[in-house]
Formats: sequence, C-alpha cells, structure tokens
Amino acid sequence: MARLTGTRPVATRRWGCAAAFLLLLFTVQAAQKADFSGDSTAATINHSLTLLQRLQELLQNGNGSDSVLRVRSAASDEPKVFHTHQLLLSLQSEVFESLLRNQSVVTLYEPPETAALFEKFIRYLYCGGVSILLHQAIPMHQLASKYRVWGLQRGVAEYMRTHLASESSQGHVVGWYHYAVRVGDAALQESCLQFLAWNLSAVLGSAEWGSVSVELLLLLLERSDLVLHSELELYTAVEGWLSRRQPEAPVAERVLRAIRYPMIAPSQLFRLQAQSAVLARHRGVVQDLLFQAFQFHAASPLHFAKYFDVNCSMFLPRNYLAPSWGSQWVITNPARDDRSTSFQTQLGPSSHDAGKRVTWNVLFSPRWLPVSLRPVYSDSVAGAIQPVRIEDGRPRLVITPAMSSPDFAGVSFQKTVLVGVRQQGRVLVKHAYSFHQSSDEAADFLAHADLQKRTSEYLIDNSLHLHIIIKPVYHSLIKVKK
Repeated sequence: MARLTGTRPVATRRWGCAAAFLLLLFTVQAAQKADFSGDSTAATINHSLTLLQRLQELLQNGNGSDSVLRVRSAASDEPKVFHTHQLLLSLQSEVFESLLRNQSVVTLYEPPETAALFEKFIRYLYCGGVSILLHQAIPMHQLASKYRVWGLQRGVAEYMRTHLASESSQGHVVGWYHYAVRVGDAALQESCLQFLAWNLSAVLGSAEWGSVSVELLLLLLERSDLVLHSELELYTAVEGWLSRRQPEAPVAERVLRAIRYPMIAPSQLFRLQAQSAVLARHRGVVQDLLFQAFQFHAASPLHFAKYFDVNCSMFLPRNYLAPSWGSQWVITNPARDDRSTSFQTQLGPSSHDAGKRVTWNVLFSPRWLPVSLRPVYSDSVAGAIQPVRIEDGRPRLVITPAMSSPDFAGVSFQKTVLVGVRQQGRVLVKHAYSFHQSSDEAADFLAHADLQKRTSEYLIDNSLHLHIIIKPVYHSLIKVKK
C-alpha cells in the first residue's frame, strides 16, 4: 500500500493510476463519436466494461490510493476505512473536492443507516451505478444530498417515484412523503400524495396508516379525488388514527370536521353517535355538521339548496367504489373494436333520493379519429379519399344518461374514470380521468396509451380495467331568508 501523506505534492503524484484509466475512458468515448465518413471498414472497439471493472478494483484493493476516508457511526466503535482516490471522488462530489484539498485523511460522522450504505455510495462514485432496496432509498438519497452527488440524488428520487407501488411489509410511501417534505422535493412529494389519494383503501388497512402525520392526514381529508369504498370507511380509519395517536383537542376537532358526514347514510350516522367513543368525546365540535347531514338526508336536495350553500366540499362526493356510485368495466382485447355497456347509480347521496336511479350508457372506441384526421375527398384526384392510418386514432370513452328527469334539476353529474394497472405485482390506480360537468367525455382519455401492445402498462392480461364513478354535484338555487 502506498504511503499516505497530507502534503499536496505527493498526493498529486499518486493519482496517476486513476488518471490513466480516466484517460482511457475519454479516449474510448471520443473514438465512439468520431466521424468515419461512411467508411464501411470502420468499427468501434469498446472496452468500457473492462475499464469499470478496473476502477472497482482500484477501490477494492486500494491500488494507487492517495486519500483515506474514515467513517464513524454510533452503531460501531470501529470506523470503516476506505482507501480512495482523490481525483475520482472530486469529479463526482464538490464536497469531497473541498475536504480533500489540503488533507489526505478525512474522518466522517454518519448515522447508522447511512453508514451502513457508505460502501455502496463510494462504489457509485467509481463505477456510476448502484443497486438499492426500498428501505435503502432514503439513506442513499441523504448521502447523495449531503455530499452533493447530484446525479445519484436525481436517480434515487426517480427510483422512489417509480416504486411507490412496490410491496412492502411495513409500507413506505408515507415515509417517503414525509422525507420529501423535509428535503423540499416537491415532485416526489406530489407523486406520493397522488398515489396515496388514488389508492387510499390499500393504505388504510396497512401498518403505515398509523405513521401518517397530522399535516398529511389533513391534506388527504381535503381532497375530493380520494379513492375508497365509502366515506364511512374513511371515518373508521380516521377514528382508529385518533385513538392511536391521541392528538391534542384542536387537531382532533380539525380532523373530525373534515369528514363529509352528508355522504354517510342516516342509519350509519345514528350507529356512529351511539357507538363511536371518538365521536362521543368530541360530539360538541361536530354536532352542527351531524345536524346538517340529517337535514340534508330528510329534505329534497332542491329544497335543501334554497336554504344552505351546497357548493362546498361537504356535499361533494369523493371517488367512492361502492356499487351505488358506479361500476367496474373490464374490456378484453380493447384494441379490437368498439364496446358498450350500461349501469345504474343512485340519483344522489341524499336519502330522499334513495329509491331513484339513473341509467348510464357507456361507449368505448379504441380508434376514434378527431375531425382533423377523418377521411376527406382530395382535390387532386376526383373521388380519391385521403388515406388514414388506424394508429392515428385514439381511445374514446363517452358516458351519457339514458334518460332525462325533472329530478335532475339543481344537480349535474361529474364523471371520473379510474384505470387500474399492475405494478410490482399489485393492481392499483395509476390514472384517473375527470370529465367536465358539462361534457360526456374526457378530452385526454388514454391519450398516450398504446393499446395495440400487449405489454402496455395500461393493460392487465390484455384487458383494460376501468372503474367508472358518477358524482352528483348540487348547485345552490333561489335563496330563501331564514
């Protein structure tokens, strides 16, 4: 092993081995990009894999080392020692460049979770690649951020965004969300929040539900795009969270007031008042909401809207999967031809409309052509039709009521289509399309889907899994003085 010293001239002479390998790498890359002017005898000789192997051997054997990293952790009395090469570390990290500028031995202090991955981290600096598991993502991202290895930081963040659906015994998305908030990664934060919203039922029954922070819980409760079986399921999960966490009274009150009680049937509301210990403890805080919910269920929505503001989240359904709100539709071989189906939903969440049903007709077309692409007669050749390729079309989904009724007065229907995909062996919601209230279809429905490919991420066993949800939206009418 070469003798280590803190003086700059000796350190400068000792990086010759690493520099030679880097020079070889640059030479190979330059040869690959050279212009051979169409010479058929030209060929590229690529030994980059061999070079990477040699660079890893440099780290493993310490050949030509001119710097030493001593990594100490509270989990061990003995430091981990890495014989490294200043040039390679400095090329990847401005932090290491600064640390090694005037010294050849550096002691680093790391928490146990990042110290356990430090060897993987250093190996990345030598070969540009690293393999990680779900539980290693946060500590690896912490190392990349601390030492300003931006390529690795971006790579780990992308790994986290693409592995939200991975199976984990303890769950990981909630923890990743909280970490993204701490480090200010807005993109990862939004990806985690959207995944949790669209797959909330799966999270409610997992161990990670108990680790949801107050801030995250309130953010979720504000959203109308939560996908779950019913509002009662959400209340039950919130009750369990409150019982375990025992937050201060103001927090519990904010949480309970975010439940949309009008979306719960009166019989279930009566049962909650009689059996829920949480509701009994905070009854005074939500008494006005419960009373308003019972009023909503007792009167016709048209009459109720004259006295109360129904243009608020309390009277807006979330994406409920219960049969009264919509229907699942599995389309086999969706690229083959047009399909249609029909289903019924309850007119609205009010018990006053419990016996009223709306029938919906749905048309799916895998290759609908916009007007701009439809065949037209050509001016150059009489009778000739402009050729159109099938692949120019895009999928289309049209949802229309099969009837009209005076009961529709004061209410419009918002349609939401969930697309289930298989990710990491699990069927989850990855895409959600919401129709404008005045439209029968979503303009961007499956706009980027290639249903011709059996390997399309939108297909499960060559079938398109949709869940169509109809959400009645009430509108305030004539105001009557109270």
